[in-house]
Amino acid sequence: MAITVLIVDDSKLARIVAGKTLAALQPEWERIEAGNAEDALEILRGRKIDVAMIDFNMPDKDGLELAAELRTIHPTMPVAVITANIQDEVIARAREVNATFVSKPLTEDGLRGFIAGAALRLRSGGT
Repeated sequence: MAITVLIVDDSKLARIVAGKTLAALQPEWERIEAGNAEDALEILRGRKIDVAMIDFNMPDKDGLELAAELRTIHPTMPVAVITANIQDEVIARAREVNATFVSKPLTEDGLRGFIAGAALRLRSGGT
């Protein structure tokens, strides 16, 4: 089963790091990048996306706003909100939209739990 992951971050470098980190954990998963929330929504309208990894701090619309929109379109999609902004409020808001909080700087260890859970959910038909 081909899995497609959407990586959304306004920083090209952060998207590269996220892509490499994801590839180390799941090399067969396809990675698609978006530089902002609007581009991400456009991609989602045009093709099947299985997992989303979203930066919190972006211009125009933050990652939690985008995650909330994703929930209305894809209620069971595994979504991670990735940020260096480790505040209780941000973590609580991520939980409210049923997203996993992952802290930056992104590492294999930091991402492993989310990716393992996403893979399990996708294998069991949770999307």
